[in-house]
Amino acid sequence: MDQHRAPSTERPATGDASALVAAERPGRGRRPAAEVRAAVLDAAGRLLMAEGMGAFTIGRVATLAGVSRMTIYKWWPSKGALALDGYVTTVEDALAFADTGDVEADLTEQLTAFVHLLTGTRAGQVVAELIGQAQTDHDLAAVYRQRYSSPRRLLAVQVLERAKERGQLRADLDPELVVDQLWGACYHRLLVPDQPLTEDVARALVRNLLHGVAGPAGTDRSSAA
Repeated sequence: MDQHRAPSTERPATGDASALVAAERPGRGRRPAAEVRAAVLDAAGRLLMAEGMGAFTIGRVATLAGVSRMTIYKWWPSKGALALDGYVTTVEDALAFADTGDVEADLTEQLTAFVHLLTGTRAGQVVAELIGQAQTDHDLAAVYRQRYSSPRRLLAVQVLERAKERGQLRADLDPELVVDQLWGACYHRLLVPDQPLTEDVARALVRNLLHGVAGPAGTDRSSAA
């Protein structure tokens, strides 16, 4: 079984967010800021995974978290920024990036876990909606880069750099391009769904990248002389 397939991101049986928040409301009295923030992020993530961006509002998150809208606006400038933070909090454990010393195994495990998250839960729909909204919501676009895409890219680059140091990858390899080739291909199939996005596709992407796609004739430069 894939240890990254976190059940917390699975789509609930009902679309009614009230069914999500069966936990008791916080008691009376002032709560520590960190506890309040965590409650807001938890509520935001659960609402997103249950109903998507179409049903996501600051008011609903405030009600589910037991806080005021004003409290939420102290930390998040827009609905989109809050939604992105809720999404990241919900999926980050499922996307933990292992570095076992076997770069092919690690890339395969990470990319298949990513694809499983996108296709086996509502996360794929949610991140597609967030990317779409980020085109016109500058606050969301900034938070997307700061809190999600840039940190995720850095994790992958660091794994690839260590693989270069071990001699598993070419010394002149650009890790940023590898990230684009692997994760970029997955995002393309998610956002332009004319071809399926599956875990087999993820495995093939890693295999093709690391072992090459050229046949004997394509690699025999002397035959062209």
